[in-house]
Amino acid sequence: MTRLEQLGRDVLEFGAGPALGEMPRATLEDKLQNGPTAAHRIEEVHTPVNLAYLTCTTGTSAFQNLVGVTWQELPRRAEAGERALLRSGVRPGDRVLITYPPLAGVFSRRVFDRLELAVSFIPRPSRDALLAALGTARPRAVIGESSFLRAALVDAGRLGVREELPENLIFLAAGSPLDPCLEEEAARLRGAAVHDLYGCQEFGWLCLDGAPLREDVVLWDSGRSDGRRHLIVGGLPTGDCFLTRRSGGAEQVLTPTRERAYPEAETWILAAPVHDWSTAARAARTILRLKGRVVRADPGCGCRAERTRLRLTLPGQPECLELAGPEQTALFDDLLEAQKAYQREARTDPVWNKPC
Repeated sequence: MTRLEQLGRDVLEFGAGPALGEMPRATLEDKLQNGPTAAHRIEEVHTPVNLAYLTCTTGTSAFQNLVGVTWQELPRRAEAGERALLRSGVRPGDRVLITYPPLAGVFSRRVFDRLELAVSFIPRPSRDALLAALGTARPRAVIGESSFLRAALVDAGRLGVREELPENLIFLAAGSPLDPCLEEEAARLRGAAVHDLYGCQEFGWLCLDGAPLREDVVLWDSGRSDGRRHLIVGGLPTGDCFLTRRSGGAEQVLTPTRERAYPEAETWILAAPVHDWSTAARAARTILRLKGRVVRADPGCGCRAERTRLRLTLPGQPECLELAGPEQTALFDDLLEAQKAYQREARTDPVWNKPC
């Protein structure tokens, strides 16, 4: 055996770094997104270990785009998803049917596992497949896009199978603005209820029936002529604006009135618990790459601050909004912690040492 042959054997048996078969894998089943969809294809990718998982936007307002979810933001994201299910009437152990698998990623798998829900998907991305699944799976709740749900219920009437559908169904309309005719169709079913679930892949679920699901949701009145307010979560703009109303002493979001913000708000970091300005600037770039939101570190950013201070501005306009942590900046703080954790990870392996 030559020295190179010996080296080749030693590398395979004792070498540093994992071989392909030793790398951790997360399948669609592991992420609880193992259902069919006509909008995607399945592709294996190398996912950075600093991310909990990858998902993608639904494409309702722009081209579908990849979204990274960090480990640090996952607990609050999961809490909001669990809160949405419980408020809508879903109980631990219930059966849940999901019509569009990526919607499960807005919750994260830990929500369904924590509530011990029996989750299933429709066998094909079609309305007749949804009706068939309602008959066989007999779910307590259905999560899907509202126009798709409404069209399927119309089909149920035309096919004469409406009476065969389960009683007391909970419809969670998500992924697009609520179809105003869904409630009318659901009212034809015995005991059915419709809930409007608003959120996005970037930030998770944010409102159920107009009530915020997170404590760091802020509605900013920037003086728009139509009266709509920017919905801000944890210091980051969602890019959506809504009309609101007071209900029971709290401000309620009228989610069907959604309009995309133009121009979109930008976030400036005024102070943060970081050692130096460069960490704040890197966190801003990380947020842009993972969430597609513009964040800038003010040149005079106060470092080593006890709490985060952010300012939201509209390009070319004088209006601004200042937010203070920890209550109003929770999401930003989670992403900042993710950046700080990433910087603490040692990069001593020669594979990581790139020449300047």
